[in-house]
Amino acid sequence: MSAPMIKIAGFQLPVVFAEPERNLAVLLEKAEEAARAGAKLAIFPEAYLTGYCYRTKDEAMEAAEPVPGPSSEKIAEACKRLGLHVVYGTLERDGDRLFNAAVLVGPQGVVGVYRKAHLPFLGVDKLATPGDKPFRVYDIGGLKVGMLICYDGSFPEATRCLMLDGADLVCLPTNWPTGGIGAAEYLTAARAYENTIFFAAVNRVGDERGFHFIGRSRVCGPDGRTVAEVWNEEPGVMYAEIDPAEARRKHLVRIPGEHEIDRVKDRRPDLYGRLERE
Repeated sequence: MSAPMIKIAGFQLPVVFAEPERNLAVLLEKAEEAARAGAKLAIFPEAYLTGYCYRTKDEAMEAAEPVPGPSSEKIAEACKRLGLHVVYGTLERDGDRLFNAAVLVGPQGVVGVYRKAHLPFLGVDKLATPGDKPFRVYDIGGLKVGMLICYDGSFPEATRCLMLDGADLVCLPTNWPTGGIGAAEYLTAARAYENTIFFAAVNRVGDERGFHFIGRSRVCGPDGRTVAEVWNEEPGVMYAEIDPAEARRKHLVRIPGEHEIDRVKDRRPDLYGRLERE
């Protein structure tokens, strides 16, 4: 008997800069909306609670908070009531360190925290500490989920690590500005297709301190095709049905004995040593 399909939601939204409580209120409203629609996972953009375009570490630290912390506790309360999991972006304060983080919260509280590993010279990432947590996969009730953030998606090794650890779905909360149109156009499909997984890129919209964010959120399936999207620069929501079995079927038989592909078994790690040296 095959596993049931799992519905996910991706919310493409504007952000109120440096006002976490206002953004949290919208997140909680949208979580209710997702649950009413039958979704089991709701995904929000990068730095959604805090905004992204900070100019000094001191002002960023004022908006940041620990995880677990007050915001994650309120989200967990909603998740418990709604039977929902949520992935959201925020700035995490850990002592005097600042991280660009994605947080997975469920009915029991914080499930996992991912700290952005690849930091461009842009916005708050110029001020943040590089992520120090390994890539991890979390089982949220039949769906195995991994998290990356924005620029991480441009490094195929990160998604490949999550796939090898069993991810059915990789969530990419992102803040793609105008220069990120190529990522929006091609990256989501490529990461899904080359790993035979579902890949959900959830971008923000609106303007912040001179930056314009382009939206164009998308979920692609294991064949690289678009499953759901909000292909514009307006607030919106996309819903996608995820079949975990489809992502776990790595051996693709198109013509038995004539045309078969397995993107796990057909790899050649013995030739990839250079990736560890450079």
